[in-house]
Amino acid sequence: MPGVKVDLGACQGYANCVVAADDVFDIDDAGVVVLLRTEIPESDRARVESAARSCPVNALVVEER
Repeated sequence: MPGVKVDLGACQGYANCVVAADDVFDIDDAGVVVLLRTEIPESDRARVESAARSCPVNALVVEER
């Protein structure tokens, strides 16, 4: 099953990921991404990968677990 990883040190709170997949990503009060789910169904993989690619600082990765 695919999973999502975040580099919290790289995140700058652009929230592009939230716009693309608000059921997987959120932004906390400090402006840093929060993962709402770390595992995603294969049926959502393309959408979540697209959301991860939208991050301007490449803080998100979708990978097989």
